[in-house]
Amino acid sequence: MSIKLMKKNALINNTPICQLRMLAIRDAMSILSGKWKFHILGTLIEGDKLGFMDLLREVNGIGTKMLSKELQDLEANHLVSRTVMNTKPITVEYTITKHGKTLSPIIEELANWGIEYRKSILETK
Repeated sequence: MSIKLMKKNALINNTPICQLRMLAIRDAMSILSGKWKFHILGTLIEGDKLGFMDLLREVNGIGTKMLSKELQDLEANHLVSRTVMNTKPITVEYTITKHGKTLSPIIEELANWGIEYRKSILETK
């Protein structure tokens, strides 16, 4: 004898607008996920043009390989621009793109939320 389990349909998250919003959130989280991306983006928003070594110094704790990988990801997603300078030795400058700058209020709000959350947790201890 087999028992069939019936899957219940979602009620709250089943509307087309909700599905679209969840897809957009998934896309955003995929692009921005990881330990370092917000730190790199925030640093470039504040610092304008920075070289690789400048970023390495500013983003405390990140290694060269990880910084290189994260910058490549951010560049591929049009959030960061990379310019190779015609110097000896060759230097590279990174800048935040116009689209990357649109993340500034989101980063600010996320930081504010984190500060308030941390305060509320410490107050309950």
